[in-house]
Amino acid sequence: MLINNKEIDINAITKDLFDDKDMIKNKGNGIYLSDNQINVLKRYNIDYKKYNSIKALIFEIENILNEETDLEDLETVSESLAEINYYNNTNK
Repeated sequence: MLINNKEIDINAITKDLFDDKDMIKNKGNGIYLSDNQINVLKRYNIDYKKYNSIKALIFEIENILNEETDLEDLETVSESLAEINYYNNTNK
C-alpha cells in the first residue's frame, strides 16, 4: 500500500495485533484450528493436513483418547472441534 509516496506493508504493521495463538483459522477441508491446537496435535503426532474433514480429525483424536487416559489437552481440542463442527455443519 502506498501512503505519502512510501510503500507500507500493512501485514507488518498489524502483525502484533493479529498474532494471537488462540485465534481459530480455516486450515482447509473445513478444519478450523488455532496455532495452540495445532501444537497439541503435533505433540501427539496427529497431522491435521491428512484429514479430509473435521469429522475425520475428531474421529482420530477420539480413537487416541479411547486408548489412553489423562490427555486433557487433547480432549480439550476434541471438544472444541466438536463444537465447531456442530455450529458449521448442523442444519438448524
